[in-house]
This record gives sequence, structure tokens and C-alpha cells, in this order.
Amino acid sequence: MKHALSVTREQDFSAWYQAVVSEADMAEESGVRGCMVIRPWGYGIWERIQKLLDDRIKATGHENCYFPLFIPLSYFEKEAEHVDGFAKEMAVVTHHRLIQKDGKLVPDPEAKLEEPLVVRPTSETVIGAAFSRWVQSWRDLPVLINQWANVVRWEMRTRMFLRTSEFLWQEGHTAHATVPEALEETMKMLEVYRSFAEECIALPVVAGEKPENERFPGAVATYSIEAMMQDGKALQAGTSHFLGTTFSAAQNIKFQNAEGQQELAQTTSWGMSTRMIGGLIMVHGDDDGLRVPPRVAPYQVVVVPMLRDTEEDAAILDYCSAIVADLNRLDVFREPVRALLDRRPAKAATKRWGWVKKGAPIVIEVGGRDLAASNVSVIRRDHLYREDGKLNSAGVARGDFVAGATAMLEEIQQTLFDQASARLHTNINRDVATLDALKAYFDASARPGWAEVQWAKPTGEALDKVIAWLKGEKLTLRNVPMDAIAADGTCIFTGDKAVERVLVGRSY
Repeated sequence: MKHALSVTREQDFSAWYQAVVSEADMAEESGVRGCMVIRPWGYGIWERIQKLLDDRIKATGHENCYFPLFIPLSYFEKEAEHVDGFAKEMAVVTHHRLIQKDGKLVPDPEAKLEEPLVVRPTSETVIGAAFSRWVQSWRDLPVLINQWANVVRWEMRTRMFLRTSEFLWQEGHTAHATVPEALEETMKMLEVYRSFAEECIALPVVAGEKPENERFPGAVATYSIEAMMQDGKALQAGTSHFLGTTFSAAQNIKFQNAEGQQELAQTTSWGMSTRMIGGLIMVHGDDDGLRVPPRVAPYQVVVVPMLRDTEEDAAILDYCSAIVADLNRLDVFREPVRALLDRRPAKAATKRWGWVKKGAPIVIEVGGRDLAASNVSVIRRDHLYREDGKLNSAGVARGDFVAGATAMLEEIQQTLFDQASARLHTNINRDVATLDALKAYFDASARPGWAEVQWAKPTGEALDKVIAWLKGEKLTLRNVPMDAIAADGTCIFTGDKAVERVLVGRSY
């Protein structure tokens, strides 16, 4: 069967991913290594993610704000573990002016900054400094804020959306009077991410706590949602961190409690980024391009008129405009349906396959015969081909299509989730009991899934040995699933009594 993309997932998954990003008009290189131009379709998906997630964040009592892109280096130096975690990725501004020298622009030696400024890799330090000014009394707590921003982490190996030097995200930061309140916040936001990923992105995930070596720098505990890509690799799709007093001690976030005593605030942070778009591509895409879940599709239904430069074209366009108007009056997922009439002067087949590659959930074609019969030809992106391999384009009465459009979009959303969920749960091996068996499992296939194994939570030198072995096998510990059954044996890494179960896999 011939597909819209020149490379299939089976042939070369990495090349297929790059082809989807390009052919679906998602993003392109910018001229700066690791930085991308996000094109309208890709940014439209991000805007949908932003809107739906922002609504959920605000519903939990958080308010949006904005903090500077530049952070004084001294802010990072107050928290050693944090700066160690990001030191290799920091972009630093040292001068504020350029001059011409020998025909080239160079930093002006006279314009050196008194203190270097770090281009925001994350905002715990600068927000902590603000919290220290805002919080004086227990009455000032909790502080619940979120910001949508760009961040810079100077990556050596980059891939669009998945790992870029600059990316977009939201980062939430909160301060609380007690540990239980801060832990409740941490878990609440983890659940916000889990439900958002599954309900809006149709992305099934495993929520759980990260092992000690995978914690956010400076965190007491880190929790994540992990998603499985079609090649079996794991993608960390969102994180929520309980920071304890690490940053409040460094940034002097103190408050007077109800008894008049000074205490350090308990803080949290949590974030989700444009990496989620990379996950969407690798979980839902097929050999014809992207498949976008209707809830985050910029346009859920695209109407393509089949024009032939005849007098009939005007009538076809009027007919299509009326269909779009009918659709836009409908509600789906508690929002108006987003329908588009593609008026571009291009061949209908070119436009059809362009929207197929972009992953528009439903594509409608209308030609002269459809107009005469008051029909539409419907292409569903989740069922693109018939059993005989031909394009599954079904003729439907216009009224019947409009009446069933919302149900069809809901069904497509559910279908994408069900397919991804079946893949996730089928490809987690829970029968690995020894280190040799773990190695054999990942050696047996170029695209294995994950293994859930017994884990003793080793620390110190014992943990270092585990990490070294995993690194040699190109494996990582993902998280300890919250819904895993209780441990009942010995840790496959140390032989000690297991206390929980941990996921092991290859990752992005």
C-alpha cells in the first residue's frame, strides 16, 4: 500500500517522526541549532493544549503571572544542587552591547555586565525571590501561581518538540504553610496532568514517583506521568515536584505562623511543555502523517470543495459555506465545533492529502455530484483505509453528516485513546524477575516496551551501581506506578527485599 509519507514507522521510526513534523507543517529549523519555528498548525495544537490545560490549572485556584527571562546568576548560586543540575545547560548573558571591530560585530569590552544573567532554564530561583517578598505571615499562604513562558536549556542532541534548546511550557509554583498542604498540591497537579493527557490528548499515561536519581534538582520528591511511544520508548510528559524547604531556605521564604513563630514555607513546582506535541505525534501518528485528537485539533472538520473553474464552482462554495456554518453552530466537548472551508486555489487531491498528513480528524470533500445529491464525502482520519486498501471515503447525506458530526468527533477521540491504551498495557512486561531476564527482554527486540520490576529503593553506592548498569544497557528508571501491585519479592538489581515496583525502559 502506498502511503502519504515517503518513510514508514517500521522502516525508520526516527526518520518517520521527522517526516511527520515536516509534511504536517508542524515546525521547521530556525537557523539556530536546537531552536525551531513552530508553524501555524503546530502552534495551533499548542494553543489548544494551552487553553485546555490553563482552564484546568485555574480551576484549581491558581493565577497566571509572568517573571523575567533573565535571572541573576547569584540566584542560582544560593542553591548548590539546583545549579549543579542545570549548569551544563545554562545560556549566559555577559554583555549588553555590540561594537564593530575588523568588520565584525563583537561584544563591547566596556559593556560587560556586573553580574552575568542566566537565560531562564526554569524559574524556581527568581520566583522564590519574589515569594520571599510576598510572604510575611501565615495569612499570605498559600501562594498559587502559574506562568506560560519559554525556557532555554542548551541541549547537545536536539529533536523538534522532543528536545530543543528553547521550548514553550507552563510552570506552576506554590508556597504553603505545611508539608501536608504542599504534598496535597503536588499530587493534585499530577492528577491534573494525568487527566489532561488522557482526556484531551488521548494519551494514556502511567503516573508515579520518580526514583531518587531522577528527581528534579533540589526536589524532595518528583512525580511524573510517563507515556509509551509507538516504538516502545518512554516519554516523560509532565512532572510535579515537592520541593520542601530547599528553595525557601535558599531564598529566605519565611512566614510568621499563627503562634508567632518564624517558619520556612513548603514549596512545589510543576510543568508541562511543547514536548507533549512530540508525544502526540509518536503515539497517534501513522504512515500517512499525523492524527490529531479532536479536542486539541485547531480544526476538527475541514471541508474541501472540488473546484474545476466552471460556473458550478460558486454553487459548490456556497454549499460548502453552509455546511461549515451548520457545523460551527454545534457543540462538542462543551465547545463550538471548529470547522474550516479550505478555499485555496489548489487541486482537491492536493488539499485532501495535505489535511490527511496534518491529521485533521474529519475531512469532507464536496464535488458536483455531491452538490446535486445533497451529499458529502467523508474521510475519517482514524479509519483512513478500507479493508481492500482503498481510501475510506464514504458518501453521506449532508443532513445526516451534520446531525452525527459531534458523535463522530467523540468517537474519533475515544478510538485514538483506546488504540494507544491497548498498546501501552500490552507492552509492559511484569514477569521479569532477574537481571539477566531484564537484559534479555530489552535485547530481544529493537522496539521493546517497558518492564515493571521489583525495587528495593537502593541509595548511595548501591544506587550508583544500578544506574551505571542501566546506562550501559541504555535503560532508565521511569517511575514507581501509583497503581502497581505491592512488592512481594526481591529487588532484581540488589537482591534485597523489594519495597515497591519500578518501570524500566528506554526513553526520549
